[in-house]
Parts: sequence; C-alpha cells; structure tokens
Amino acid sequence: MIIRLVKMSFKTEEVDNFLSFFETVKSKIRAREGCTHLALWQQKNQPNVLFTFSLWENESALESYRHSDLFKETWALTKIKFNGQPEAWSVEQLVSSDNNILG
Repeated sequence: MIIRLVKMSFKTEEVDNFLSFFETVKSKIRAREGCTHLALWQQKNQPNVLFTFSLWENESALESYRHSDLFKETWALTKIKFNGQPEAWSVEQLVSSDNNILG
C-alpha cells in the first residue's frame, strides 16, 4: 500500500473556491482503480493550508492516476490557487499501534 500526502498552501481568498472544486472531483479521484481512501485535511491554526491524504493499492495505481487526464485537469485548476510551493510524499507504513484505516 502507498500512502500519498500532499500539502498545499492556498491564497486565503481561494480556500473556499478550492473546497467547492474538491467536492466536484473527490468521487472521481476515489473511483480511480487502486485508490482505496481519499481525505482532505485542513491545518488547525492555518486554514489556508490543506492536505490530501490518499491510499493506493500500489505504486502503479498511483502513477496511473498521476498521468491521467483527470489529474492533469485537476492539478491545473488547483495550482493557480496556491500561494506557495506544494509538497508531496509517498510513504509506506512500517508499524501501526492500533486498528485504523491503515490496518
């Protein structure tokens, strides 16, 4: 399983626009083959900083999404709302201390 975390810092006036846009694409992203979970998080004390958290069955499923028209269109409409460079990590879980979405 691949865990993908993307940190995005938005212009303050674009946060609500992005949240509305995310509502229109979240089910399409989640429906991608190999995507088993998708969440959007907001930093508690900095509401213009948002994170997407997604789980993918394997690296090839994530790469297939990243090269899809859906990703290209979504990213093009999202990145124009940023006020800084996004950061992204693909990680694998090594240890879990409880039962949660990651097992």
